[in-house]
Amino acid sequence: MTGTPSTRTETPAGPDTRGIPDTRGALDARGIPDTRGTLDKAAAENFPVAPFFLPRAWRDDLMALYGYARLVDDIGDGDLAPGGADARLLGVGSAGCDADDRLLLLDAFEADLRRVFAPAGSGEDGPRHPLLRALQPTVRARSLTIDPFLGLIEANRRDQSVRRYESYDELVAYCELSANPVGNLVLQVTGTLTPERLRRSDAICTALQIIEHLQDVSEDLAADRIYLPAEDLRRFHVDETDLAAPNGNASVRALVAYQADRARRLLDEGAPLVSSVHGRLRLLLAGFVGGGRAALAAIAAAGHDVLPGPPRPARARLIREVGAVLRDARRER
Repeated sequence: MTGTPSTRTETPAGPDTRGIPDTRGALDARGIPDTRGTLDKAAAENFPVAPFFLPRAWRDDLMALYGYARLVDDIGDGDLAPGGADARLLGVGSAGCDADDRLLLLDAFEADLRRVFAPAGSGEDGPRHPLLRALQPTVRARSLTIDPFLGLIEANRRDQSVRRYESYDELVAYCELSANPVGNLVLQVTGTLTPERLRRSDAICTALQIIEHLQDVSEDLAADRIYLPAEDLRRFHVDETDLAAPNGNASVRALVAYQADRARRLLDEGAPLVSSVHGRLRLLLAGFVGGGRAALAAIAAAGHDVLPGPPRPARARLIREVGAVLRDARRER
């Protein structure tokens, strides 16, 4: 749910997982989890994780980052097999799927992350998990900082205890941990990080996280989580019973439209990031912004009724939105 802001639209290009260790079948022989299954989830994301048009080195680095973020989310959402290979590798062999066990796994995962950042020659053992071992060359080659990685872990810790958000400001503070680190890391990997670009990136990532929350209202409620601010529920006279219905009533749809407009304004605020970069990175970032706008268009086309399931934009709409972002970027230059 966190870490990889996904609005589940079709993407203009799938991920390239070459260069990432394929451990399919190794679980029986060596007790290593199937990292390829984790990485393959990139194909279902809203945004292009590591599309073919990027330089090979960037693709490998972005897939290493995705593997990290996806595994953190899988731990936080309880999607790992209880006591499975991932847990055993992290030294938490008996962990199950309740919140306390997830916190133990997140603590163990943070400890393994810190092994990634241990200075070479420090005598510290290398990371245990294969996805973290795959991450280590990227961290060293790109001189990545640890804080964005820790933010994603902290967001998933918060998910174990915080299941409602009183205000929009509280929700945005959560997105600062759950989504914004992803954009930070993309800018670091591509060598384009500046304070102004980071500000724009944060707006885009927060918008994409809010859009995901809108699409996943029913799924989140089934997990006893609500990412719609309580103050806005009251403002629109919506209660949890309304959110549990098969379809949204007029109040629910008005609430969703209100939140969608917030996300749209954040995307607009962040869009100048696209014109601030060049070449293939511009196309990648246009995919993020265009994907978010296409998802918002699909929500609007559904009458803002997201309760039956996440509205999905057609591929043609996605391509049009990405094209529009690129045209705007050319004009801004």
